[in-house]
Order: sequence, then structure tokens, then C-alpha cells
Amino acid sequence: MTKDLGTEQFPRARLLANRTPLERLDRLSEHFGLDLWIKRDDLTGLGGGGNKIRQLDYYMGAALAEGADTILITGAVQSNYVRSAAAAAARLGMQAILQLEDRVPGMDDTYRTSGNVLLSQILGAEHMFYPEGEDEAGADRALYARSEALRAEGRRPYVIPLGLDARPLGALGYVDAAREILNQGPEFDAIVVPSGSGVTHGGLLYGLRRLGAQVPVHGICVRRAAAAQSERLNIVTTKIAALLGQDNPVTPPDILTWDRALAPGYGRMGAQAREAMTLMARMEGLFLDPVYTAKTFAGVPGLLAEGRLRPGSRVLFVHTGGVPALFAYQNDIATA
Repeated sequence: MTKDLGTEQFPRARLLANRTPLERLDRLSEHFGLDLWIKRDDLTGLGGGGNKIRQLDYYMGAALAEGADTILITGAVQSNYVRSAAAAAARLGMQAILQLEDRVPGMDDTYRTSGNVLLSQILGAEHMFYPEGEDEAGADRALYARSEALRAEGRRPYVIPLGLDARPLGALGYVDAAREILNQGPEFDAIVVPSGSGVTHGGLLYGLRRLGAQVPVHGICVRRAAAAQSERLNIVTTKIAALLGQDNPVTPPDILTWDRALAPGYGRMGAQAREAMTLMARMEGLFLDPVYTAKTFAGVPGLLAEGRLRPGSRVLFVHTGGVPALFAYQNDIATA
């Protein structure tokens, strides 16, 4: 698989030392009547692992190229992204400023102090807060305002933006991951991946199509309904193409989204996610998180029941990590 993806033109921080394992889930394969595999992106290593390490590879590469000494980033209170950014900053000798949004109302003190929040504190990150959870443009403005104040103090800040207006540098990590998956083999009939910001889903889909692979990529919605998520994926893949100076290989029929496990909403664990989490743990000894991967894995039986996955087909579930968030939900899990 030697075709140029176009990502080589951008600097990287080399946060991911090795490719992550691809493993067959034997017991769950028998349970579902599938040939089910897992891509272990929970094992990217740095700071608790997860998919965000691939995304940060390019953002931190850009920050290093600019001589930055501080990075600023926005995420939810239990964001895996900001925890990973704090770890990357620590490794590279930078200060991390994490802006937390209150996206999940009604959560208890455990949610606000444990899990990713606790790990970020151990990593030495500074926290600031933004009061709205669905205002990407406003959150970015707050970060840029803080960035200007730091610059006036003689610091060299670098902002990792949240909104769709920005260059999707983070998506390049999953454009690259497409080649990694294809080189690991075997060939898959379908891939199931979380779809939140659209960066992981969009980058992987773009990379696969750029390399000529036509395998369906089912994005399981973890933040917004399927129709809105499909629109977002169209924007993300179009912006990836513009960033790389290429024609977009992704067509509207390529964008597949499923939202039947989204309820009761972002950051909330419904019955399907709980069942998926328990099933993975008790049949394969692997942990999923309530926000992303449990809902995504719930998509496997859901898509199978709807006929969107064929019995006996070879399916890849992309495990994007997020396990530290489990501890923030311990009261919900314990009382289930």
C-alpha cells in the first residue's frame, strides 16, 4: 500500500511509537455469528492511550514547528482529548491549559473530580471553564483570547481549535491509520467506529477511500443525531481534501451514520451502552467507556439486527480508548 496520502507534508510530534494491535474477538464472534475483530487504539500508550494520540500527533507537530511553549484546548469535563493533550504537552515540555465545557448537566462530584480530570491534574495541566457545551465558536474565541493574553506576557501559545472552521489537522492521524489497518490485514467487510467530532470517522474514511479501499465505515453517533452527523462528516472530509490539496474521494453514499444507541444523549449511558460494556468485559476481558466506545460497540448488534451487517461477515470494531472516564461514572455503574 504505497500510494501517497499527502500527510507527509505536515510536521508530526511522533507521539505514537508503534502501530496498535489488531485482534480477533473469538468469544464475541461466536456470540454474534460474525468474524469480529478489534483495533486496539486504546493502546496508543501515552497518558492513558486512545484515539486522540493520533490526532494530537499533528497538532503537537505544528506547535513544535512554531516554537510553542503552551497549548490550549477545549473539551467536555471528562474529555479524553484534553487529558491526552496534557500528557502530550508534558512529554514535549509544554504547559497545557484545558478549557472544560459543561456538556453533561446533572452529574455528581465524582464526575467532576475523578477520571480524566484527576489524570489531567496529575499531569500538571491548568483548567479553565466555558459555560456552554454546544458553542464551538464561542469556546474557540475564549481560547484565542486567553492565547493573546499569554502572548502579551511573553509566552508562545498554540491553540488546538474545536470548531469546524479550523484546519482539521487532527484528522490526518486517522488518514494515516487507514494505511495501518489495511497493511495489518485481513480484509474487512465493514468497520465500526465512533463518530463525535467527526475527526476519527472522517479521517479514517478519507484515508481508506484515498487508498482505494471501499469497505463500508459505519460511524456510531455519540454526540448528535445521524442526519446532523452525516452533514458534519461531509464538511470534515471536504476540509481534509482542501488541507491536503486533493479531490475529495469520499462521496455522500460513503457517509454512514447510526444513532440508535445515542439516547439519552452525549455523556449519558443508556441501556444499550451498558449492555455493550458488560458484554465486552465479561466475554473478552476488555473495558469500554460510557461516552464513546460502549455506544459504538452497541452498534454492532444494532447494525446486525437491521441487516446493515451480514451474518458471518468480517467486521472491525475500532476501540478508541477512553477507559479513564469509567471511573467518573462509577456511581451510575454501581447502581445499575
